[in-house]
Amino acid sequence: MYKNFFKRFLDIVLSLFAIIILSPVYLIISIFVLIFMGWPIFFKQPRPGKNEKIFNMYKFRTMTNKKDKDGNLLPDEQRLNGFGKFLRATSLDELPELFNILTGKMSIIGPRPLLVKYLPYYTKEEHHRHDVRPGLTGWAQANGRNLVNWDERFKYDLEYVNNVSFKMDLKVLLKTIKIVLKSEGISQEGQATMTFLDDERKDKCKKK
Repeated sequence: MYKNFFKRFLDIVLSLFAIIILSPVYLIISIFVLIFMGWPIFFKQPRPGKNEKIFNMYKFRTMTNKKDKDGNLLPDEQRLNGFGKFLRATSLDELPELFNILTGKMSIIGPRPLLVKYLPYYTKEEHHRHDVRPGLTGWAQANGRNLVNWDERFKYDLEYVNNVSFKMDLKVLLKTIKIVLKSEGISQEGQATMTFLDDERKDKCKKK
């Protein structure tokens, strides 16, 4: 009952309420992103949703468009400025995803939507992380965010998929709030984000 109806009902009510309450925050962040990062304000990227159906996920931009002398974008860590780091540390860059939740592409709690290019690199079991809507936060994020390696992350995702309940969602939400307030697990040391799954698993295949 919860998984098939009440969870979606809560997503609609809570996301709509949050969007209304946070509308001044959206405006303020948009102005600062425009000042420190430039146009466009939002970062849009296709991601696999429930049943691996592709949708566009929205975030506030956290990196500039700085390029080298040849016109190529600089590495991520060089384009991630102070304000971008602040948005990531506080997870404020994720706020536009509330609109994805409201429209039914995402849920408040669920496995995080990853890159489309990762789909061929999942194991048969790992594909089941898409049996539910992807979430604004998930069980893996509640247990370390980007500091959790890929195998552990997928283990947490599948554990969530197999145990969806109101109690589980509440547990994930409370643990996520604690992590965000402490600014824990934002990125791996020396990197702007996690290592890419496809690169990691390609390397593993080469070593075998």
